[in-house]
Amino acid sequence: MKLVTADQMRALEQRADASGNTYAQMMERAGQAVADAIIERWSARALRVLVLVGPGNNGGDGLVCARYLRDAGARVVLYIWKRAENPADENFQLCRERNIATTRAEDDADFVALKKSLADTDLIVDALLGTGVTRSIDGLLKELLETIDTETRRHGDTERLVTLSPCLPLFPSRTIVAVDLPSGLDPDTGALDPAALNADLTVTFAFPKIGQLTFPGANAVGEVVVADIGIPSEWADGDAPDVATAREISARLPVRARDSHKGTFGKAMICAGSANYVGAAFLAGSAATRAGAGLVTLALARTIYPLIASALHETTFVVLPDDDGALVRDSARVLIDHLPGYDALLIGCGFGRKPETVAFVQSLLAQVSHQPSAISHLVVDADALFALEQSGEWWTRLAPNRAILTPHPGEMAMLTGLSRDAIQADRVNIAKKFAAQWQQVVVLKGAHTVIASPDGRATLLPFATPALATAGTGDVLAGTIAAMLAQGLTLRDAAIVGAYIHGLAGEIAQREIGDAGVVAGDLLVRLPEAMRRVKRDACCVNLEPET
Repeated sequence: MKLVTADQMRALEQRADASGNTYAQMMERAGQAVADAIIERWSARALRVLVLVGPGNNGGDGLVCARYLRDAGARVVLYIWKRAENPADENFQLCRERNIATTRAEDDADFVALKKSLADTDLIVDALLGTGVTRSIDGLLKELLETIDTETRRHGDTERLVTLSPCLPLFPSRTIVAVDLPSGLDPDTGALDPAALNADLTVTFAFPKIGQLTFPGANAVGEVVVADIGIPSEWADGDAPDVATAREISARLPVRARDSHKGTFGKAMICAGSANYVGAAFLAGSAATRAGAGLVTLALARTIYPLIASALHETTFVVLPDDDGALVRDSARVLIDHLPGYDALLIGCGFGRKPETVAFVQSLLAQVSHQPSAISHLVVDADALFALEQSGEWWTRLAPNRAILTPHPGEMAMLTGLSRDAIQADRVNIAKKFAAQWQQVVVLKGAHTVIASPDGRATLLPFATPALATAGTGDVLAGTIAAMLAQGLTLRDAAIVGAYIHGLAGEIAQREIGDAGVVAGDLLVRLPEAMRRVKRDACCVNLEPET
């Protein structure tokens, strides 16, 4: 699903209107979609709703939403900012016909009526600005939003909770639902006005907006649902970045026929670990088995082989010569001899950075590049990236379109010579630039991981969870990607599917365990559950499956 800017969205709406899908029809669909998303999560008849209505189309969407919620049995109050009561405003008149109580901010001295409504409200619908952010919020609107924030905090511990669907997170007592975007969030940059209201649920229209997946704004959107308002998906700019969805991931997952055997799902060779990082080999190898590879072989330094073999029983092993637990140059020759017949090779997890291990990586990659028959595709992670960087213009010695590189921002800074801050400020474009320069697929890890390919395409993941900010989760990611590669996916698809499944497993672990306390091993048993949920929820329009 494409990500769009505010200008691109306006152009798409104009094209739709000219094609017969009028603004009024799109507004009706949008407002109903917001109401439907609310009704799906809460019992409308038990709901007390305050709808904040602004002057533009976003406010019109809010009025439509208010009408549908009222018709479903919710008790609805409108709070109007800067919107004239015009007899030609059909949606306003339809709310009037339903006797929906209305207060104007301009007439509400000291926000007395607003405070009274907030004290008797379960859910706030923010339909003030949407994509209409053009400058800093000030004046009456700033005071209005600050009052809502203050009053919500003041009453947050005393108001009753709204019951949610058991598969969704429990939102705070005063849930905020944003129409298209939280007011004050820049749709193009992710900049967030200090007065903005953080939403628990954002229902956006036709396409997600870039700012919804760019920090700090990404912290303010909560759960994001993309609603269809009748604009064909193929109208979006083909060069725009994508955001991965469950539907797209489900279509790419390897098919698992009932008459399959282990050879059906490929063979992955994983060379990982050292004396100081034994767990990296266990995590990467376990992840590859859990992610569906038919046969996983761990190539290990001789010193750590007994430790891993006693703990991991589903893999086979290749024992490599080492020096006190570190792989050495001669290890490359032994590994190369065992590669024929394997579909994917992962190197780097937990290698360490000893000079002899750097020499091993450089020797191995040189031989792989000159012997395509040895292994066709590989994943280069962690300390193997460090070894690459030591070569100088290493990308000229790595055969094009052979590898998936998986740097975190610090490793990306090392590889590119850019600062970490510069990379984080422009993640999509940086990943695209160097994927093209290096002629390899780049997985730039972090919140909303970016996958970029040499042809200029970029895909973002909808996941940003602190549960994954712990040692070893990168090893699980690398093993998951290697498993997808072994099962026959292309470099780009293996990177996208593997990273998505890994991110969703992290979201599941967060919901079940908490923001803190998740360890990398918790992801392993949740990888199959993540794949199951992707298949189950492939028909949904949420950016991620329900967790």
